[in-house]
Amino acid sequence: MTKTKFGYGWLIKWILAAILIAGGILIKLFEVQVVYATTGIAIVIFSLLRVVPLLKTLKKEVLRTINLIEIIFDTIMGGLMIYVVFSGNASDPFWISLYGYLLAVFFYARGLIYFVSMYFFDEKTEPTKFWFHLVSLTLGSVLFVLAVLNQNIMTTLGWIVLFISVAGGAYLGYDGFGGYKLYREQSKALNEAKKAASPQPIVDKTISEPVIEEPKQKNPQPEVEEPKENETPVS
Repeated sequence: MTKTKFGYGWLIKWILAAILIAGGILIKLFEVQVVYATTGIAIVIFSLLRVVPLLKTLKKEVLRTINLIEIIFDTIMGGLMIYVVFSGNASDPFWISLYGYLLAVFFYARGLIYFVSMYFFDEKTEPTKFWFHLVSLTLGSVLFVLAVLNQNIMTTLGWIVLFISVAGGAYLGYDGFGGYKLYREQSKALNEAKKAASPQPIVDKTISEPVIEEPKQKNPQPEVEEPKENETPVS
């Protein structure tokens, strides 16, 4: 008998959905600190996880050098953002203004290095990757202009992150609902299988003994009367 395999991925998805939604709400409540910390941690993770796969797959040494310089710079930038948060200076006007420039440099440099690699060093690409880096280049330029105009982009980013968090949490919750529904169906099938396999009660019945009939003789012999003692046999 094969055992039913239960999946508990739906529970992890529900927990992640709750964390995402709570994180989005906290970002909006503590806008400056959380936006700074989230951006810094995201940049550090994005930079460090790219090091080995990227440097191993690039064919030309000059491309490896350029991308390594970018990764080092981005890691320092993300570390600076994290330091600003934990030092308690995130609400300072200087760091709020500097945040826009740092973010603009991050996106612009990523887009610029991509197009330089593709045009000057014949690096192959794909449509999705192309459009993503074109958006990065444009976004970097827009952020730089907003930073020059002394516009606080953290409020806008707070709303964007809140929307992404709620949308991602809703998706994970819905996906987890499908997994939980399957889990309940498997539990129902398991209970029904156990019920069908349970032994039926034995009812005592009186067993009547079979009646054995004597076999009938096909040609019965006639009975011969024995002579009586007082009778004389006729000669």
